[in-house]
Amino acid sequence: MPEQYRKMSVNQRHRLNTNGDGSGSMDSGILNERILVLVFKSINWDIRVLCQAASVSRKLRALAKRLLWREVCVYRAPRMMSTLTNGGPNGRIGGGWHAVAKLLFFCCGCESTRHFPVAQPSPGHFVKASRFSKTSGRSFLTKKCRGDLLYVSDPCEHPRGRDVEDDLGIYRGIFRGFVKSRTRAFLIARRVELEERVRCPYCGARVWSMTTAKLVPKSAAKRLGSSDGGLEFFVCVNGHLHGTCWLIPLSSDEADTEKDDDDSGLSDDDDENSGPRRYDRTDGVGVDDQVSYDSNNSSVGDIIVEDGPAS
Repeated sequence: MPEQYRKMSVNQRHRLNTNGDGSGSMDSGILNERILVLVFKSINWDIRVLCQAASVSRKLRALAKRLLWREVCVYRAPRMMSTLTNGGPNGRIGGGWHAVAKLLFFCCGCESTRHFPVAQPSPGHFVKASRFSKTSGRSFLTKKCRGDLLYVSDPCEHPRGRDVEDDLGIYRGIFRGFVKSRTRAFLIARRVELEERVRCPYCGARVWSMTTAKLVPKSAAKRLGSSDGGLEFFVCVNGHLHGTCWLIPLSSDEADTEKDDDDSGLSDDDDENSGPRRYDRTDGVGVDDQVSYDSNNSSVGDIIVEDGPAS
């Protein structure tokens, strides 16, 4: 070993090595952005693999936060992301792209709140698919706020046991441009206080209770298939929505009608007053303004965004 090199400090040796052709370069191997994008694209942006990759190191986590979460959202739900960003999906979005990706693929579960007590909490979980709808979103807006654009998912059903009729429904959503929305302006004008004990499960920000703010229209319960007063939802300062409801069991006639609607080839957006659409925990992300679709799992106008690798 050369005498000069031996006398160097550890930090000096590290800088000398990383300035060369070694593996310390940010553009080498797995940290090369082009390579990572191609790899994840080849596996249909598998959300679980991306989560695992982001937990390997701080550099990969930072890279995922800066680039990969946005890419997975744009790849898996392009029209929805274009709508939310006004056609500029490369820009920023409220709460960050990692929060949007989590909202697309993760049911947040449920715990008791002031206006919605439950016997036991329901844990969060990945979903194989969900259907996000602007029509559903309009049902969650009061008349004064109808100018806002909101996507809301169909409720994820959580059965509570054989002896309990009403299942627990958990849903989520996201506003476009929430900072400039009528909903936010209304909350601030009314000086509605932020909740002390509830945080957004997707970005960790503080939330408003729409029940406390008296901003839960009756159309929301009808849309979900719940009773009036049998639901609660929150909206965070970044515009993410999450909520719970008691789902009234569908009669056999209603179930047959829903099946007929699925087979009719009509998008849910064709009827603003259409009834409830539901997914169980293993069913399934779809967006109702898409033009491509999976004929086995959705009606025309839906696109199912699977969370597993391409078959």
